[in-house]
Amino acid sequence: MAVVVQKYGGSSVGTVEKIKNVAETIIKRKNKGDDLVVVVSAMGDTTDDLIGLAKKITDNPDKRELDVLLSTGEMISSALLAMALKDSGYDAVSYTAYQIGIRTSGQYGKSLIEDIDGNHLKESLEEGKIVIVAGFQGINEEGDITTLGRGGSDTTAVAIAVKLQGVCEIYTDVDGIYSVDPRKYSKAKRLSEIDYEEMLELASLGAQVMHSRSVELGQKYGIPIYVGLSNSETCGTVIKEVTNMNMESKPVTGLATSDEDVAVTIRDISNDTNVLSNLFEAMASRRINVDMISQTAPVEGRVNISFTIPKDDLKECLSVIRTYASKNSINIDEEITKFSIVGIGMKTTSGVAAKMFRLFSSNNIEVKMITTSEIRITCAIRQEDKLKAINLVAEEFKL
Repeated sequence: MAVVVQKYGGSSVGTVEKIKNVAETIIKRKNKGDDLVVVVSAMGDTTDDLIGLAKKITDNPDKRELDVLLSTGEMISSALLAMALKDSGYDAVSYTAYQIGIRTSGQYGKSLIEDIDGNHLKESLEEGKIVIVAGFQGINEEGDITTLGRGGSDTTAVAIAVKLQGVCEIYTDVDGIYSVDPRKYSKAKRLSEIDYEEMLELASLGAQVMHSRSVELGQKYGIPIYVGLSNSETCGTVIKEVTNMNMESKPVTGLATSDEDVAVTIRDISNDTNVLSNLFEAMASRRINVDMISQTAPVEGRVNISFTIPKDDLKECLSVIRTYASKNSINIDEEITKFSIVGIGMKTTSGVAAKMFRLFSSNNIEVKMITTSEIRITCAIRQEDKLKAINLVAEEFKL
């Protein structure tokens, strides 16, 4: 029998009725003969509600205690789902991260999975139980509960699939992965498959269906990840390594945008490698994720340097860079959109960037910054131009 690890997102288990529907879906799969481990997120908006409760106590909740609080949301979902399965006559058991030995390291609120003790899981599966796991959480070496950050339940599911050498299925409120967010472009196409590399790029650039950490884990261990709509027969998308033939079918696979970044420019800073190195090392030590770095040509030993960071890190970033530059030499642009096209086919196709920039030029879309990789082109553009740019590029590349 195959080991199947399924994950159901918060919208899929958002009400008691939805939990019962998920239980029926799980039972159908169990009756096909598969061994099932089911990872669940917190119900609906539970995590946001718990954060709201914490903020009513204090504006700056202790991070350790906040993780303890937030972890309860997934525990509630897992216990209720196990109850629903048992009420239908199926043997089920719910486990927390502590009970199955999900060991983590790193910071509270965004810890990393180090390993999983699979013995408890295997024993329960051998006994014929349907195993329900509270996602999004782990236990660090001090024995404290930690949470895994955005996409944490997806990461839990993929990690368990790796440990049990099973397959991974992510069920959510969308019916797969699209070439473009269908809320922004109505003609977007649902993809039957997508390469790990492409999905990693799209996830890191604003596509919110999957988080990059879970995709990276699947790629590292060769675990295909199915993404589809819960309680639906509609075929979703498989994230896997694609063949050369698929790679060459078209140059651009998908498009992603993000309004979650700001552009920071430091004017008239010393063009000294040590200064720049110290600046970015200081930001790295604060875990500020710097992207899209650009620099002007030196003039009398001085340069302007620009980069993007997440909006949430702006306050922390300013506290760092004010050590290196005066307030008057720092410019912040919060009205940018990171606009990216992604496709493995770019490796073997020339002229993709030229087409995109020609479209932008002829339609008065200003490009503020550019960064590229073998399979990606990312620009910072004005937020007001976002929808126009999406429609133009999606039409051009038949997304």
